[in-house]
Amino acid sequence: MTLNSKVFKPDPKKAVIYAAIFPGLGQVYNRKYWKLPIVYGGFLGFSYAISWNGRYYTDYSNGYKDIMDDDPATDSWKNFLPYGIDPENVDKAWLTTVMKRRKDFYRRYRDLSIIGTVAMYALSIVDAYVDAQLFDFNISSDLSMRVEPTIIRKTDYLANSVGFQCSISF
Repeated sequence: MTLNSKVFKPDPKKAVIYAAIFPGLGQVYNRKYWKLPIVYGGFLGFSYAISWNGRYYTDYSNGYKDIMDDDPATDSWKNFLPYGIDPENVDKAWLTTVMKRRKDFYRRYRDLSIIGTVAMYALSIVDAYVDAQLFDFNISSDLSMRVEPTIIRKTDYLANSVGFQCSISF
């Protein structure tokens, strides 16, 4: 009785499809489990940044809309005043510019976080593909690089000098 053990060789097309269906699945298919915390940590960080910046963007956007209209019933902008400041004595022009700048700031970083999430998704797909392509890449033992001191001989323009020489063997 003989055992026929099949050597695992991942298919790059399958790795891309798995990674596109669910992030990290391509890394699991390639048996690179150590990359999962990196992939999911990146997605978790970007998700947190999206929610953080989105929440502040919504708050400042509502406050900016409320301070811009003259309706006394809409006064959510008063929540942004420091403690002890009377809303009747505040410089509304200054507060309006501050609200607009902060609204734009949080919108910008919310949008950049969304772009970062898409880039992380694309990077996990590319990583799965490259990992599957290079799964059985042979790095031979005779691949080496030597760095040694050398003397550079005199030329028409330069005198003798000392330097380093790199030799690559493969």
